[in-house]
Amino acid sequence: MTVRLLIYGANGYTGELIARAAAALGLNPVLAGRSAGPVQALARELGCEARVFGLDDPAAVAAGLSGCGVVVHCAGPFSATAAPMMAGCLAVRAHYTDITGEIEVFELGFRNDDAARRAGIVICPGVGFDVVPTDCIALTLKNALPDATRLALGFDSKASLSRGTASTSVEGLGNGSRVREGGKLVRIPLGARSRRIDFGAGEKLATAIPWGDVSTAYRTTGIPNVEVYVPVSPRALANLQRLGRLGWLLRRKSVQAVLKWRIRKGAAGPTAQERERTPVHVWGEAANAAGRTVTARLRVPNGYTLTTDAAVAVARRLLESAAAPGFTTPARLMGAGFVSTLPGAGPITLE
Repeated sequence: MTVRLLIYGANGYTGELIARAAAALGLNPVLAGRSAGPVQALARELGCEARVFGLDDPAAVAAGLSGCGVVVHCAGPFSATAAPMMAGCLAVRAHYTDITGEIEVFELGFRNDDAARRAGIVICPGVGFDVVPTDCIALTLKNALPDATRLALGFDSKASLSRGTASTSVEGLGNGSRVREGGKLVRIPLGARSRRIDFGAGEKLATAIPWGDVSTAYRTTGIPNVEVYVPVSPRALANLQRLGRLGWLLRRKSVQAVLKWRIRKGAAGPTAQERERTPVHVWGEAANAAGRTVTARLRVPNGYTLTTDAAVAVARRLLESAAAPGFTTPARLMGAGFVSTLPGAGPITLE
């Protein structure tokens, strides 16, 4: 029997990009989600099967996934949706992938490693821009400096965010930033760590953010100390530091509701033309106890473009060939050079 691909959240901004790409490649995906009208309309347009189900009933999730061997989960916020979808995949023995960048989802995937092994499935969150480029750089740096004890990663992007990504970011504002120290996840205030970095287009001030790699890079490389940085202006850094003192306020549901309402009034996401003109510079630095450092840089397409191509490529890999069951990361599943095989991505350069 042919193994089928299901894309959940296919009517969302990124889910639709992935659905269109998968259909164009002849993968004949099943398109699924909670909103019947948009899901069915897209399925009719692409000539695909549509399935409509929510994630609050385990039996409905299992029925919705029936007959599908690979899932690309695109419906956020993943803090609310990843657990029931992951449980559904374990129940029906379908490989689980998603496009999250949320640390807690990666940690959940890792905690389900034994269950995934028993079910004979792969759990691989973060098969999009979060965290494919940085994960591949992390493994490249580990291979170049096997005794590295510290790892810093980062990216410089001028692209606008989709509504879903922006809403997820709002949810995390009140929780501060996070790093990994001595193998443990540690919370730090927003704006608490900064440094100057040349991501590939000149040196810039940058600050540490709670990006998914502080979870995944440790699983990929074993390096116990991990930070992730993005560029920031001095004014923005000062604003982040002020926000860090207002975490109690930003965690209030009423405040988050107002911020999310403002997001919903904006554009669904960047246009194709905007994606075309906003490539991303990705950077990494590994250091060992003796003070030796190795730096890596990479230029990739816009994050949503890369997410589309990476998610489809991982799905094809799982559809077409066997993979060791259990939790894994994109670079461990696909190899350190995976990102450079994607359309428009350059090679990882070391210095």
